[in-house]
Amino acid sequence: MSTSNTRERILDALQDILISDGYSSVTLEAVARAAEVSKGGLLYHFPSKADLMDGLVKRLGELAEAEFAEARESEEGVVRIFLRTSTPQSTEERELYWSVIAALRSHEDLGEESVRYVQYLFTHWGELLHEELTDPVLAETILRAGDGLYMAEIAGLPRPDPELTRRMIDRLVEESDRVRRKR
Repeated sequence: MSTSNTRERILDALQDILISDGYSSVTLEAVARAAEVSKGGLLYHFPSKADLMDGLVKRLGELAEAEFAEARESEEGVVRIFLRTSTPQSTEERELYWSVIAALRSHEDLGEESVRYVQYLFTHWGELLHEELTDPVLAETILRAGDGLYMAEIAGLPRPDPELTRRMIDRLVEESDRVRRKR
C-alpha cells in the first residue's frame, strides 16, 4: 500500500471518529485501530494528535479552495455559490465541522498554522463577497446570513422554515445582482 493511501486512510478514520463519536473520542490509538494501521505506522505519518488534526484541516481546506475557485470562475457567481454551500449537505458534513470547531476552541490539538488557516477559510468568503459586490453592507449581510445558516445547522438548532429560507436567499441574490461587479 502506498504512503499516500495509508495517509488518506488514516485521515478517513479520523473523520469517521469525529463524525460518529465526536472530538473527545479522538486518540491516536483509536485512529490507528480504525485505520487498521499500527500506532507506529500512524506516528510515521502524523507524529502527534495535533499533526493528525492539522492533516484533516489541510484536507478540508483543499475542498474549500475548490469551492472558492468555482465561485470566482463560475458565471453563477460568488453570492449564489456561497449561499448554496451555506448549509451542510449531509449529517456527516455537519458532524465533521462541528468537531473541527470543537478542536479550534481547545487550541491544544491544532497547530497555530491550522488555526490561522481555518480562520482564513471562514474569512475568505467575506473577501470574495466584497470583491464581487459594490455594496459592502449587502456583502456583509450575505456573509452573516450564510454563516448564520451554517452555524445554526451544525449546532443542531431548529431548522428555519424552508420556504422562508428560500425566499430570503432569493431576495439576497436579487439584491446582489443589482450591485454585482462586471467580470
